[in-house]
Amino acid sequence: MAQPLLEISGLRKSFGGNEVLRGIDLSQRASELVFIIGPSGSGKSTLLRCVNRLEEPSSGRIVFDGIEVRNPATDLNALRRSMGMVFQAFNLYPHLTALGNVALALRKVLRKSHEAATEIATNALAEVGLADKAGSYPSELSGGQQQRVAIARALALGPKIVLFDEPTSALDPELVGSVLAVMRDLKGRGMTMMVVSHEMRFARDAADRVIFMDAGRIVEQGTPDEIFTRPQEQRTRAFVGELVR
Repeated sequence: MAQPLLEISGLRKSFGGNEVLRGIDLSQRASELVFIIGPSGSGKSTLLRCVNRLEEPSSGRIVFDGIEVRNPATDLNALRRSMGMVFQAFNLYPHLTALGNVALALRKVLRKSHEAATEIATNALAEVGLADKAGSYPSELSGGQQQRVAIARALALGPKIVLFDEPTSALDPELVGSVLAVMRDLKGRGMTMMVVSHEMRFARDAADRVIFMDAGRIVEQGTPDEIFTRPQEQRTRAFVGELVR
């Protein structure tokens, strides 16, 4: 059995006296799509942000691709290049075109030449179906298109995993499908993804494993069928029951 790409053990995170993560143990193998569900405030987004140290864990161990994430000697910039992150807000620069937004980190972080950055960014936009929008500014794009530019920006750096934090929650319902289609395509091409989202139909269809969190703990995990159809824990049954009412 191959070593997991990501291993989390005993992860805790407190904000002052509020313990948001209470001992998370989780591993993820390469090419796996792990979908994290749970009520608001259960710690899902904090977990993602601890994985790439946008939030500093209070305690616990995170190993990604053989690297101790919490080791003070770890190069955080290099780590984050191999961990793409897609946020709820698109965080695009309004004064840059779609191509400019995707190419910026390639030039500033990876020190690519203008020509090389443009080629990689153009290919990344094509991957998310936006080759024809390269010259458009964010204000000229729909919310779904802006989020796809944000995904292209993450992909352009060649990550080994992409973390999605509520990627569709800021979108109008009719725009959600275009973003999920890109994520489905990434899954088909073997991208490792950890997704926090309320898109349960997508979780059923595309996830390899679904994790249910509540009150800072993993309550239950299993295949989509196990979690949505045959949950073992009462809290999972209650949560899933609310979804289908």
